[in-house]
Amino acid sequence: MPKRQFFLTKEQAQELLNAYDKCKNGPTRTRYQAVRLYGTGYTASKVTAIIGCSQSSLMSWCQIYRDRGISGLVDKRKGGNRAKLTATQIKELERKLKQYTPAQVLSAEGVTSEHWSVESLKCAVQKWYGVTYQSSTSYYTLLDACGCSRRRRPKVYESRSESKVAESEEQLTK
Repeated sequence: MPKRQFFLTKEQAQELLNAYDKCKNGPTRTRYQAVRLYGTGYTASKVTAIIGCSQSSLMSWCQIYRDRGISGLVDKRKGGNRAKLTATQIKELERKLKQYTPAQVLSAEGVTSEHWSVESLKCAVQKWYGVTYQSSTSYYTLLDACGCSRRRRPKVYESRSESKVAESEEQLTK
């Protein structure tokens, strides 16, 4: 069994506790807490159970703390797709989606539909805001945020014989 290599001084543990208390960012607080607990003698399995992280994440955070200090544990994610349109732009988009149909906005692109779809929303958002999302899920999220309901296409079974279905229904009614 390998000997534990990571321990914190009282000052380091207090620094992490102070940073934890002042921090408002959830993922960063989690890292501060995990490193502090592990560095003060809790076992890795106990820390992962308390924090809800994997052991590899815990060890990675400890290594980052050792290399870069407390600033290395700060969450640096930028926000991805959800940050491409501002709240004001989403409100404006909602107004436009309710005011116009895809055929009115995208007639030059050959769109004739009267209902917004992911494909037509993608074209409109690109045209109005110059933004393209990476995932279709982001467009579904935008449709939901704008209060648009999604109509799903009915499932069509290729193996289904309409004549046999009609016969079965006729037999049921007798």
